[in-house]
Amino acid sequence: MLNQRDILQTIRMIDKQHLDIRTITMGISLQDCAHPDPKRCSEKIYGKITKYAKELVKTGETIEREMGIPIVNKRISVTPIAMVAESCETEDYVSFARALDQAAADCGVNFIGGFSALVHKGCTVGDQRLIASIPAALAQTERVCASVNVATTKAGINMDAVAQMGQIIKETASLTAKQDGLGCAKLVVFANAVEDNPFMAGAFHGVGEPECVINVGVSGPGVVHHALQQVKGAPFDVVAESIKKTAFQVTRMGQLVAQEASARLGVPFGVVDLSLAPTPAVGDSVARILEEMGLETCGTHGTTAALALLNDAVKKGGVMASGHVGGLSGAFIPVSEDEGMIAAARTGVLSLEKLEAMTCVCSVGLDMIAVPGDTAAETLSAIIADEVAIGVVNQKTTAVRLIPAPGKVVGDQVEFGCLLGSAPVMEVRKPSSAAFIRRGGRIPAPLHSLRN
Repeated sequence: MLNQRDILQTIRMIDKQHLDIRTITMGISLQDCAHPDPKRCSEKIYGKITKYAKELVKTGETIEREMGIPIVNKRISVTPIAMVAESCETEDYVSFARALDQAAADCGVNFIGGFSALVHKGCTVGDQRLIASIPAALAQTERVCASVNVATTKAGINMDAVAQMGQIIKETASLTAKQDGLGCAKLVVFANAVEDNPFMAGAFHGVGEPECVINVGVSGPGVVHHALQQVKGAPFDVVAESIKKTAFQVTRMGQLVAQEASARLGVPFGVVDLSLAPTPAVGDSVARILEEMGLETCGTHGTTAALALLNDAVKKGGVMASGHVGGLSGAFIPVSEDEGMIAAARTGVLSLEKLEAMTCVCSVGLDMIAVPGDTAAETLSAIIADEVAIGVVNQKTTAVRLIPAPGKVVGDQVEFGCLLGSAPVMEVRKPSSAAFIRRGGRIPAPLHSLRN
């Protein structure tokens, strides 16, 4: 039961500390939309999405007004389109992306995720067709997000898919060159992708999910930063306790909104993803939290340890607040979407290598990183391989969103606007990884994957 003090504290968090519900995401199964005729399949996809999600935005806005809790995004995730479209007699899957985009526009949502393929152990015909269609699909749509899962702890790493994704990222950047390679900001390469992630660009509705479900993603870097200012100079166990208490409060708010949205829409409540998702706004930065712990600049020595503490404390506080915590749940470190990360990258303190080390202990991976436009596709693939190896060996989700910004060099800036923010172009290693990537095949799963 909330008392007056709790209510007033939550109001202060919302008003002064950037506390919000980052997204209400409706997951919709499209498994029954398969049809040999691609036109009929697209019509079924559009019809089902608009049927289920027609009240999503309106409901979110009503809850926002009544409760006074900002709900920044309303989104949709769907069954991986590679599965839905595989029975269609066509090799071009861009038409399905257009159907998704039109449905998202007509429902009024910000993004729709699920132009996806799961190829961690190999590719079907549908997977190959979808992956080949990604560059054109992202160039010709506004709201569609794509993802490809290339590795799992149980299967190992599909290096053929890793090699192909380097090429796909380059082509996507080229087709969206006028927007600094914006298409790449809507494309994620995963290891151990989860089925209930409400955050874009990697959201899709997994095959183990119900017909329709509501998942909520909360946020609150500003709230955590404020809480740590109250324990300045205190030992790390006090720091951890402060973060846990704050994460508990944030997650309870997310649980309340999720249950209310579920009830009003008549759709089951899935999970609360309690990730700390930053924005480019000052005061809403994960990097500034790490600096509040005593680091002069995010990226200096000690950053990985500070992030490990933060991620663990957020999870511990969140799981006490909700019986259904899922998604990614932890701390995100997207360079272009975090004001403090942007500043640290500009000074050169935060390097690609340090970011890779940080991904060992955070929620996702190398996220929203701009690199020179002339970066070789094989180098992009090698960066992906390094990152998914971290996920496979450590039994965690990792992901890569790289933007090889056309015409840009180290030190230049890319601008995406809104939540996607801006980012300095970061340096990558010059020596070639091409021979490594050309080997192909599959890197076997680690020994500790054999748990049965």
